[in-house]
Amino acid sequence: MSSVITALTPNQVNDELNKMQAFIKKEAEEKAKEIQLKADQEYEIEKTGIVRNETSNIDSNFEDKLKKASLKQQITKSTIANKMRLKVLSAREENLDKIFDNAKEELQKLAKKEKQYKPVLQSLIVEAALRLLEDKVIVQVVERDQKLAKSLIDDVTKDYKEIANKDVTIVISDKFLNKDTAGGVVITNENGKIRVDNTLEERLKLLSEEALPAIRLELFGPSKTRKFLD
Repeated sequence: MSSVITALTPNQVNDELNKMQAFIKKEAEEKAKEIQLKADQEYEIEKTGIVRNETSNIDSNFEDKLKKASLKQQITKSTIANKMRLKVLSAREENLDKIFDNAKEELQKLAKKEKQYKPVLQSLIVEAALRLLEDKVIVQVVERDQKLAKSLIDDVTKDYKEIANKDVTIVISDKFLNKDTAGGVVITNENGKIRVDNTLEERLKLLSEEALPAIRLELFGPSKTRKFLD
């Protein structure tokens, strides 16, 4: 049995070519769609990854900024607290200064009232002389107290002997203390090498140092940072 191969006519050839062309075109379009779809999918995947990374970066940046803001807030609060503490301490010191300034004014008033000041001056001279325990002492006072001090010599030597069981020679100096001194005495031995300051200002200073803890406690209450009291 034989088969006959019939040659295609030109029209048939064109038809076949057109069909082949259409097929190729369709294949190309489908391939293009497939490529586009894959590209779109890859784009979405890439975009999602980028967005995720950027979101992570944003979260990280936000967290860093939040930490920095929190730290800054803590520093600011600490700075304000320190400033307020310093202001409170300053106000307290001012109040204490006022207390001792007022006390100094009262001492100056006392020194002008001879009846009240006389026994005070006598005690200050005796006390200073006892600290020296010299046979002869030189007593310096403010100029306005010189007459009063001289009038006290006998009483001072008597008190001194009763306490020290020995005599002492009291000399009231012609060299005076500063006129701004409230009162009291400065006593030296005969050669002036040993000196005892027993002025009213010095006594107030010593008193303030001794009384300061108690005054602070009375005015401001116990310190929150202090574990022990004097």
